[in-house]
Amino acid sequence: MKSPWARVVPQNEIDLYQAIGLGRKASRPGKAALLVIDVQYRSVGREPMPIEEAIREYPTSCGEHGWRAIPHIRALLEAFRIAGLPVLFPHVAPKRSYDGGRWADKAPAVMSIPPRGYEFVEEVAPRDGEILVPKQHASAFFGTPLISYLLDRGVSTLFVVGTTTSGCVRATVVDGSSFGFRVVVPQECVFDRSQASHAVNLFDMDSKYADVMPLESAIALVQKSAAYLKEVG
Repeated sequence: MKSPWARVVPQNEIDLYQAIGLGRKASRPGKAALLVIDVQYRSVGREPMPIEEAIREYPTSCGEHGWRAIPHIRALLEAFRIAGLPVLFPHVAPKRSYDGGRWADKAPAVMSIPPRGYEFVEEVAPRDGEILVPKQHASAFFGTPLISYLLDRGVSTLFVVGTTTSGCVRATVVDGSSFGFRVVVPQECVFDRSQASHAVNLFDMDSKYADVMPLESAIALVQKSAAYLKEVG
């Protein structure tokens, strides 16, 4: 499968990164956990529609780009659930008047999302026993107990899906890598309102902080993780 950034990042720059030695893939699966980030109606809209229409309902919506990712996220969720591996849902907490911070300075519309927008998209909603991690900032680690949840469960590899690729996904990936986790980003399972930004950020994450790979490869890695844990007891 061709990389999502192949038509955006010039080949000479891809070659340069390869010459430097960036973008190598890790090999050990360890114990995996899935982070489903911000897959709420505020991020996709109530139904599939072009983003130009979707933002009339929720200015934070990625429209059809988000809905295109939902079946892929659902497939990965199913793989984790079958394997009995941890699933966590970092999500945008409803905004109070004093919660906006600098993000509200940049995008005031984030403060006026109606309550329905904060609900999880039904097709990929949490099940009983799966961990909810409300957050107020881009990284799922910032100001939340996420790191404690992961360490308590012996997690060494994070699979990160959701939105936006250039925002909350990237911030979480960088922090996860900084904390010493191996990070995997299944490319069909993340989305953004800007497709150029989506592609460039996938390229940069794959080069420095994560292994970006097709969903099929990611599911195989989940199964490998489950087999490894069964083997070591």
